[in-house]
Amino acid sequence: MVAGERQALDLLGDASYRGASWVVLPVERLDPEFFRLRSGVAGAVVQKFAQYRMGLAVVGDVAERVAASDALRDFVRESNRGLQLWFVADLPELAGRLSG
Repeated sequence: MVAGERQALDLLGDASYRGASWVVLPVERLDPEFFRLRSGVAGAVVQKFAQYRMGLAVVGDVAERVAASDALRDFVRESNRGLQLWFVADLPELAGRLSG
């Protein structure tokens, strides 16, 4: 479960050791606090990935969470416009984004 900076750093270290440029994380592996933006968990995790110049792809259905929070909806939309953090429904969608 990724619940903050410590777990993000563990993922980054492992990914870097393996020569990866992206970490693909199933939505189920994120602590629910990640999706409550006021908690600061998302900011801390995303900041670590940005500092280490590693992409983070959250894979899975976030529709229910997005529907319940305007702030989260905006965060997901803006993240998907960038090159650092993407929220995708499944691996084929991720593959399409990475190849495009």
